[in-house]
Amino acid sequence: MNWYEKLSQYFPIEEMKSRDHIEGLLEDRGDIYYKDEGPKHVLMYAELDDFLFIDYIYVSKDARGEGLGHKLIAKLKEKNKPIILEVEPVDDSDQDTAKRLKFYQREGFHHASSIGYSRRSLATNEVNHMEILYWSPNDRPESEIFSAMKETYKHIHTYKDKEWYGRSYEDVKEVLKIRSEEESNDIFDEKN
Repeated sequence: MNWYEKLSQYFPIEEMKSRDHIEGLLEDRGDIYYKDEGPKHVLMYAELDDFLFIDYIYVSKDARGEGLGHKLIAKLKEKNKPIILEVEPVDDSDQDTAKRLKFYQREGFHHASSIGYSRRSLATNEVNHMEILYWSPNDRPESEIFSAMKETYKHIHTYKDKEWYGRSYEDVKEVLKIRSEEESNDIFDEKN
């Protein structure tokens, strides 16, 4: 199975970029967008001046429990920049969602509870709600994580979207919002 098939089988369709989109990022934006691939993993990430964004991280089922996910995250942490990523909310019908959240919590990630993120999938036309997690080598306010997510959305998620999908994703102002105090719940507090 090639790297794209591995990602496609693991991630829901509404979270997947097309193969053309990812290959376009690797080719056109190879200065910031990277693929780290091995027999048991695929890691797709962007490295910008002030932060890293994990687009996809896949560890094969037969390698789980070997510490491979920890090693991949540790390698990114060595760059000494904040790391951000998107994760789907816990779904009681999918045990992997809770396991992923626990993994990132063990790795020292925090929930950016003040950031709301909802994007319409070009594949399914359904609205997809995601949560933003981040790790930082030093204390960073969530306002910086919000700015980094906006930059990621503009430069990675919507890169040549019209070309790859025949239509554009929603504007960043529609997708990313600052939640009110009442709307902000730390998902790590809920799932302890």
